[in-house]
Amino acid sequence: MTLSQILTPSIEKAVFALFDITIDKIEFQSTRKEFEGDITMVIFPLLKVIKETRGAAERSAANPVELGTKIGNYLTENVAEVSRFNVVSGFLNIVISDEYYLNFFNEIRTDEKFGFVTSSPEEKAIMVEYSSPNTNKPLHLGHVRNNLLGYSVAEILKASGKKVYKTQIINDRGIHICKSMLAWKKFGNSETPESTGLKGDKLVGNFYVAFDKAFKEEINQLIAEGKTEDEAKKQAPIILEAQEMLLKWEAGDAEVIALWKKMNQWVYDGFATTYKNLGVDFDQYYYESNTYLLGKDVVQIGLEKGIFERDPDGSVWIDLTDEGLDRKIVLRSDGTAVYMTQDIGTAIQRVKDFPDVGGMVYTVGNEQDYHFKVLFLILKKLGFDWSSNLYHLSYGMVDLPSGKMKSREGTVVDADDLMQEMTDTAQKIAEDLGKLDGYSDQEKAKLYKTIGLGALKYYILKVDPKKRILFDPAESVDFAGNTGSFIQYTYARIQSIIRKANFDFMTPSAIKVLHEKEKELVKQLELFPEVIQNAAQNHSPALIANYTYDLVREYNSFYQAVSILGEEDLDKKIFRVQLSEKVADTIALAFQLLGINVPERM
Repeated sequence: MTLSQILTPSIEKAVFALFDITIDKIEFQSTRKEFEGDITMVIFPLLKVIKETRGAAERSAANPVELGTKIGNYLTENVAEVSRFNVVSGFLNIVISDEYYLNFFNEIRTDEKFGFVTSSPEEKAIMVEYSSPNTNKPLHLGHVRNNLLGYSVAEILKASGKKVYKTQIINDRGIHICKSMLAWKKFGNSETPESTGLKGDKLVGNFYVAFDKAFKEEINQLIAEGKTEDEAKKQAPIILEAQEMLLKWEAGDAEVIALWKKMNQWVYDGFATTYKNLGVDFDQYYYESNTYLLGKDVVQIGLEKGIFERDPDGSVWIDLTDEGLDRKIVLRSDGTAVYMTQDIGTAIQRVKDFPDVGGMVYTVGNEQDYHFKVLFLILKKLGFDWSSNLYHLSYGMVDLPSGKMKSREGTVVDADDLMQEMTDTAQKIAEDLGKLDGYSDQEKAKLYKTIGLGALKYYILKVDPKKRILFDPAESVDFAGNTGSFIQYTYARIQSIIRKANFDFMTPSAIKVLHEKEKELVKQLELFPEVIQNAAQNHSPALIANYTYDLVREYNSFYQAVSILGEEDLDKKIFRVQLSEKVADTIALAFQLLGINVPERM
């Protein structure tokens, strides 16, 4: 039970006893640092109620300091957890007893999943979609933010008590896929991942680039022969061949389908390696080749219900102008589906596949904000009750300082290259610090990866998803400031303290009075369950990341202010080691929600 939950009924009783008034809501906030107190009641709303309900004499006599003092005296006399109070203007600052915090700490000390809530079997599940790449190129920096956000939000929702399925839809069909296939046929010389030593997604990506190069050469040649640029783009032989290949794929041509399956498998194998290195996973995969025809039957149902309307050319639309949007096509005049149709059908199919799903989270860049507004509104109009639980986890772009970590194609930042660059950066900084004596080469390599990927993930996840990020690799691997490395270092420092504790610290300590720094640290721990719930409600890993930084800052302040292993009083020493251990456990749990590992030593 939180402090606000403990205090609310007592304050309601106090207000009724003192003023004969029933209040519906009590406003609390954290006590400002310059005042003594652990939680603050805001008096002004109560003052407003009194002025609205009492006589003129009582209204004129009422003032916030008087009200706060009367309530404070009542709480001190009647609530065991309240030791004293002070009133500043319209704010009642309440000081909570050390006994309350010690009891709370002893309750959570051995709780290995402190802050986590177990889902109830009858509750509806949430499906979180992320990654969703194309099979014509490797994953890049944009996919990194997408994967980290989607995975973390799924883990946070799970920790908040939700049942979660992680999924992605892979864009494995279309003209862009045929471009890579055609280039491999023309220029590939039967190369395979095995023969070249390249990851399959990189090999296929190289042929996508090769297609683009050949396409541009043909365009330039046609322009030189007198064609306009638009004519050249449409008439270039290689694009006509790619379009023909797409038609053959749609017709089920055996040779084209066989090549498509082979090259896609190369890409899937490459993706699997990247996902493993990045530390993300999925429960279910959907493929556009299986879903691109979904939704067409739903359009017919929508037509019959009057939700959609058919234009004279045969195309089908939905008019959302009354909703502040515009008209949106859901079926072309030739009867073929558009992306919106497919997304409608896929959402419905997912609920058929997983009947316990009652909501979905789509992790997609902010350039698709409008698309998802329309999609969610269409599903609502179609009458699906779960449509009210759809959320677009919209995020901004990730930029890098110019010239850094460009992939071989020179246009995008490759995800594998980025992860390796982060590991290399961590290695350089760790070697410069010179703190790895006694580590084996294997231990060093593992540590470099833990620090490097931790720095990358934390730097991206500590920022509100909607904001654009300028990512600087060197700045992210910093052992001071709001970085993953700083938090990991504090965790490792605590593990060192625990290893050096050559006494039994498992039994509860007998201390009765807390040092100010101990109390502040327990108060910070107390916030963790609420932070998880807020992060889940707001779909924001940034709330977890920045809470963890605040916890670590509070711990380092404690570490500087008091002696731990050097303390002579055994009860104090036991409590401080226990407190340190709980902080470390909470860091590990919080970082687990961000997909970040913590090192035992640094």
